[in-house]
Amino acid sequence: MQTQDLKRCSWSGTDPLYMDYHDNEWGKVTHDDKKLFEFLILESAQAGLSWITILRRRDGYRNAFADFDVHKVAAFTADDVERLMQDAGIIRNRLKILTAISNAKLFIGIQKELGSFDKYLYSFMPDGKPIINHSDKIPASTPISDAISKDMKKRGFKFFGTTICYAHMQATGMVNDHIDSCSFK
Repeated sequence: MQTQDLKRCSWSGTDPLYMDYHDNEWGKVTHDDKKLFEFLILESAQAGLSWITILRRRDGYRNAFADFDVHKVAAFTADDVERLMQDAGIIRNRLKILTAISNAKLFIGIQKELGSFDKYLYSFMPDGKPIINHSDKIPASTPISDAISKDMKKRGFKFFGTTICYAHMQATGMVNDHIDSCSFK
């Protein structure tokens, strides 16, 4: 198939960064806890902003948050928070920075409790498997994202409401919402 014949979900637009994310990551299953943690940080940072804003700063987040090493992020100190508040490569929102550190500690707690964060997330999925929708109607949330978000909130996670949770599920392939006519489904 030639490049001009490829069809994408309309949300990917014409920005090359967005199109690359759509084509190579969105809806692709990952069971890697490091990648799941990366998207936890990125999706939480996105709250109230556009996803492209975060994608454009992804390398900045990678540098600022120790290549998404959950143990290093969990050990960040007040000095690290101040360093991050000066880092133009990320969204300099103190609450979101503090939340990333707190969420890292909670993420490690789930890993210790269940063996992996992946195992935790997939415990909410029917038969422990990803959902493939391929519908032209993409929801902002679902009963599953409601349940995960509610449980994570109960555990102390912040900036992970049901809409952000569903976006995380899409980003990590727990849900594949590529429309039926998309060449990348």
